[in-house]
Amino acid sequence: MRGWCHRLGWISAPSGTVRQLVKRLSDVQIPTEFVKEDEMVGPREARGAKVNGVRVHALRLPGYVIAVEAIFGAHDERLTIRHDAGASAEPYVNGGLLAIKKVSTFKGLKRGLDSVMD
Repeated sequence: MRGWCHRLGWISAPSGTVRQLVKRLSDVQIPTEFVKEDEMVGPREARGAKVNGVRVHALRLPGYVIAVEAIFGAHDERLTIRHDAGASAEPYVNGGLLAIKKVSTFKGLKRGLDSVMD
């Protein structure tokens, strides 16, 4: 799992989006580690942080836009799912507008845009 953010000075690493995705993935299944951590060679920092049992890498670099990438692997195969939001707030505005239009139909607390989408 990797997350990027374009804002200089952004202090969360990984982002809230990545933390939420990791939480949901770890609720389904904790990844199997095929090499024990104490048997790995190289700097510990290069392995990423473990968040809810999932390895996470967070990058804060100028020029990167807001993005999240999840990489799943098995023997001889890999599945990569990536989302790039672009450099503007438009995707977030559209999601906010959708939630505002539907708020009168909600009962109770909603968390996450996915909970208001049909």
